[in-house]
Amino acid sequence: MFGTLKTLIAGANARAEENVRDHYSVELIDQKIREAEASLKAAKYSLASLMQRERAESRQVATLEGKVNDLMTRATEALKAEREDLATEAAQAIAQMENELTLRRETVQRLETRILQLRHSVDTANRRIIDLKQGAIAARAAKKEQQIQKRLNAHIAKDTSFEEAEDLIARVLQKDDPFEQGQILKEIDAGLNQSDVADRMAAQGFGTASKSTANDVLNRIKSMT
Repeated sequence: MFGTLKTLIAGANARAEENVRDHYSVELIDQKIREAEASLKAAKYSLASLMQRERAESRQVATLEGKVNDLMTRATEALKAEREDLATEAAQAIAQMENELTLRRETVQRLETRILQLRHSVDTANRRIIDLKQGAIAARAAKKEQQIQKRLNAHIAKDTSFEEAEDLIARVLQKDDPFEQGQILKEIDAGLNQSDVADRMAAQGFGTASKSTANDVLNRIKSMT
């Protein structure tokens, strides 16, 4: 029993959450875009910091390389002047600087690799945010259209004007033609008072008709030609 109630409550909560997400879908999309932009901004700052460190390390490498080259020249001149003591001292300094150079060059290489990775991530995130913004525009337009359609459907459902107009049109179209009805009445009256007997007999060739017909006119025209 308890398990069934727990399942029903979980289902109700899930449906309620879905309804809230559907109702505030556009707002949620905008919020997610803001969060993505905040993450992108933080990534840009991290990238800028890494690039700054890489440039500083590269400057240190260049400075050390210059000092090593300078001391190498001086040590060479000291040896030529038979000042091995000075040359030895210079060699010790050069060895320390070369060890430092090795570490700084490794640091520069790691920073360059990390910069490439982070720059790729920043570019990807930026393109995705652009796509999200375009999708948000489409979602906002679709949501607006759905709201308008929903209001229109609700209005049509409550408004009986459409149905009343359709019923009136149907009634007008279904009414009998008054002109045709009048002609039929005349035919009925003629049959009742026997006034059409002579014309019907004339149509069969017995006597002359009381009214001129198209055939009479056509025969007269033929006799004149």
